[in-house]
Amino acid sequence: MKKQKEDYSHLEAGQPIGIFDSGVGGLTVAREIKRMLPHENLIYFGDTKHLPYGDKSREAIIGYSTKITDFLLQNNCKAIVVACNTATANALNQVLERVDGKIPVIDVIHPVAEKVAYEIHNNVGVIATKATVSSGLYRKSIRKHNKYIKVDELATPLLVPAIEEGFRNHPITNAIIYNYLSNSKLKNIETLILGCTHYPLLMAEIKQFYGNRVRVIDSPSIVATQLKHILDKHELLNSNNGTPVYEFFVSDLTKNFEKISKKIFGNSIKLELKVL
Repeated sequence: MKKQKEDYSHLEAGQPIGIFDSGVGGLTVAREIKRMLPHENLIYFGDTKHLPYGDKSREAIIGYSTKITDFLLQNNCKAIVVACNTATANALNQVLERVDGKIPVIDVIHPVAEKVAYEIHNNVGVIATKATVSSGLYRKSIRKHNKYIKVDELATPLLVPAIEEGFRNHPITNAIIYNYLSNSKLKNIETLILGCTHYPLLMAEIKQFYGNRVRVIDSPSIVATQLKHILDKHELLNSNNGTPVYEFFVSDLTKNFEKISKKIFGNSIKLELKVL
């Protein structure tokens, strides 16, 4: 990850925070930001036209991510949260280049990898999309901070489509989870990272599979904490007690997205179509 400049003196606390993902998964991060930073204005972009990102080429993911970044910059965001592991793994440097040090960028891999590296001292498993696993970014990032941790990554490509189609708490999803988590790659792990922001929506099912044998990492909470730290450091936390403004944009309006997003974030969601 390229080093960002840290001169944000031109920014104002009342500007919104921009968050983007390929679909509803990033709303798990947005929900945690809303809980932890209740006064902040948020702009969310779900690239539903192109989901899932996990089976797309790196070039395509870079193209989608930079266009969304431009959109969030045009909407005066004071920070951008790349709430998509696949976009982080394949396009983070290009997003940083687009931002060019104007605002902070928080991703969903590096804060999690650093926390795991310093707090966990056992075998770690990562489940994620094909594109995230192919990048090897979780393993590289964790072992950069702690070379003694063994990291095993497993591509679990069927989970995002199942979630986006509304198959939560469903026999189909339970069968997929059982099949993936029974893979020999994850046989000896004691900690599991959900390497896709969609996956916390299946937290209950995953914990049910493991019981108390494996610690499952809550990535959205870690990312929201990192965001809060950066905004606080630069005196950009919004202290206005007025009603925050939440805006939600999608590249393709779908009934499933609308239904699931309201369950995750609340009934206040009103989706606006924005084709980039």
